[in-house]
Amino acid sequence: MRYCFRAGAVIALASFWLASISYAQDQASAPPPTNDTILRQMQELQEEVKALRAEVSALKGAPPSTPASPSAPAPAAAVPAQAAVTSASAPATTPVPTGLAGLLGPTTLSGFVDTYYGFNPNHPSTRQNGLRNFDVNSNQFSLNMIELVADKSVDTTNRLGYHLALGFGQAMNMVNSASPTELGFDQYLKEGYLEYMAPVGKGLQINVGKFVTPNGAEVIETKDNWNYSRSLLFSWAIPYFHFGASAKYAFNSKFAVTGYLVNGWNNSIDNNTGKTLGASFAWTPNAKFSVIENYMGGPEQSNDNQDWRHLLDTVITYNPTPKLSFIANYDYGHEDIGAAQERPFTLAKWSGLAGYVKYAPNDKWAIALRAEYFDDNQGWTTGTAQELSEFTATLQRAFSSKLISRLEFRRDMTDSRTFLRGPANTPVSGQNTVALGLIYAFSSADAK
Repeated sequence: MRYCFRAGAVIALASFWLASISYAQDQASAPPPTNDTILRQMQELQEEVKALRAEVSALKGAPPSTPASPSAPAPAAAVPAQAAVTSASAPATTPVPTGLAGLLGPTTLSGFVDTYYGFNPNHPSTRQNGLRNFDVNSNQFSLNMIELVADKSVDTTNRLGYHLALGFGQAMNMVNSASPTELGFDQYLKEGYLEYMAPVGKGLQINVGKFVTPNGAEVIETKDNWNYSRSLLFSWAIPYFHFGASAKYAFNSKFAVTGYLVNGWNNSIDNNTGKTLGASFAWTPNAKFSVIENYMGGPEQSNDNQDWRHLLDTVITYNPTPKLSFIANYDYGHEDIGAAQERPFTLAKWSGLAGYVKYAPNDKWAIALRAEYFDDNQGWTTGTAQELSEFTATLQRAFSSKLISRLEFRRDMTDSRTFLRGPANTPVSGQNTVALGLIYAFSSADAK
């Protein structure tokens, strides 16, 4: 191709030179031409030059460079020649990721740091808030949690993945302290499971390992909740995590079902030989409304496969506008007692209802309100027979997509004097707290 181009260029220049000499000789021997004759000859010479350019461009494999003029259309042969060169020598390629995203490949690294300062005007000598989860410390700065996550998601083209989440801090200690074996077995492991997208229908996602419970309207990570503190239902009505297997199938964008077979509640090492069964049904008829119904049942008492614990959990979400959102959460649980010990059968029950509303006028500010009631008349979960209620107001300010702060006021009440006041830890029926939390979140996906 290079030699064809050079030959064409030489021919074009030679032709132009000879034409110029011939024109000069003719002009010397002929009478002076008229203006019309000169104009016609110049137009003919211009057409010859254009034709030579088209030939040279065709030899190079590129479209001719012609001025935008209706009298000089591009030669038809130049377009397919360019198309052939483009398809053969310049195929479309996907840009290769660089930096951290290129190094990690399909794996995403993420995490957050969550700290707070809590104030309790009751000033209990324990310096702890009663009946609370995670934000338990009062009148001091505290580290709630640091989390590091490595995740490789699955789909129908990438069927094998994993999820690993490590946690450090007060929240992680509380999550794993529910079972004494956790502190030695996987003290800092919040989640760790393998994922496989089985080629069944539209894809059956199977997870095996340790994973957080599907129950409840709130999660362990503060950044993914509306309020800074956790609800009574999160603290006393449902488990934190399970160890076992789950299988999820999404029939379409509106309905999905998940089945669970796990050791039990909050234990990686089972305390009996029985297993806990569960099921989740998620219905999302449109972008504004969704309902999730969860059930779990199985033996949870040590060395007892006969007495079962049952839990029904309902979460309803409604987003009437992009700025306004509502959540309702209802939990009911009961546990059989005495069957394995051949004692008179009794039924321990607990239940609760929580309502949430969030208003975010823009991407920087948001206010979230929560009110709830929890009935533990037999003291099966809290340790004291009581009825609890609480109200929480949280003001959120986002300084960026990664850094947010939350200022929160909360009022807890009980019909039993289970809260403490003063150096003598005098039992009282109410507790007010104020918390200021700061959360920084990060992800390698931001670099992609």
